[in-house]
Amino acid sequence: MTARILVSACLMGHAVRYDGASKPLIHPAVDRWRREGRLVTICPEMSAGMPVPRPPAEIEGGRTGADVLAGRSRVLEKTGGDVTSEFRRAAENALALARETNCRFALLIDGSPSCGSGFIYDGRFSGERIAGEGVTAALLRANGVEVYSDREIETLVARIGGDTGNGVGGWQ
Repeated sequence: MTARILVSACLMGHAVRYDGASKPLIHPAVDRWRREGRLVTICPEMSAGMPVPRPPAEIEGGRTGADVLAGRSRVLEKTGGDVTSEFRRAAENALALARETNCRFALLIDGSPSCGSGFIYDGRFSGERIAGEGVTAALLRANGVEVYSDREIETLVARIGGDTGNGVGGWQ
């Protein structure tokens, strides 16, 4: 089975980010994977019914998605609204879609309180980045999906590069 990749909708050019924008990832591998039917697109927040645009949100207290999943932190909007349950539902939706479509990999936008996998923001809406991952990235990783940020596209290309259509890394 050819490796499938769950990908953030904003990276595919969909205007689904909190500010109504997209962040298209232009790369030959993305074009090839699209032609081969390997990409499964999702905006976790939209899958949970969140609107576009929506207030910016961050994980409080310099914590991470794993803390949110464990109930030790919340996801708060800049306006003060608590959107923790929506972000948890978003992560569960992404995991369910990954399982349904046999996505062993995820290519997610970094910085997002959902999709960030290398960095997220510090929870003070200060613009300061901290090492960590968002709620969706954390749940996917905890369930065996290999998560890569948009900045790690070359690493993902190398990882999948040996895919002969008979599985990747021993996956069948």
